[in-house]
Amino acid sequence: MVISFSLFLVSFFRIFVALLLGSILGIERTFAGKTAGMRTYGLVAMGSCLFIVVSNLVSLSFIDIASFDPMRVPAGIITGIGFLGAGIIFFRENEPKISGLTTAAGLWVACGIGIAIGFGFYEIATFTAILTFLSFTFLWKIEMLLKSNFNPRKENND
Repeated sequence: MVISFSLFLVSFFRIFVALLLGSILGIERTFAGKTAGMRTYGLVAMGSCLFIVVSNLVSLSFIDIASFDPMRVPAGIITGIGFLGAGIIFFRENEPKISGLTTAAGLWVACGIGIAIGFGFYEIATFTAILTFLSFTFLWKIEMLLKSNFNPRKENND
């Protein structure tokens, strides 16, 4: 199978956009002092996109085969990211607190953004990246406000 130069350019563009959007999500995590920052988010989005782009290119060779299912690749990516996210989430032994949930969830979304870009859904991926960034920033502020005003775990010193 011969792949045209324009198809390669589209693939390169998709991978670049995935890296860019993932890195933008990681900016907030970097400012928040989290271990997974710009590079991690960018790599997750870019890697997910790469798998989809390759899957798309390979599927061109198997277009007439009824049992070929290109959706198996995204399913495998999502499973792999689940393991990566699980490694980020940890329970602190001295504190009754679980850490890393938001970072893991963000990586999961970055994976989805990479998959969307890989399939060529730029608008959906960009919209999702914007919403995720807003979740990291503005929803965090709202969450902190709610926790400080309505936290049922506040100790009563009476």
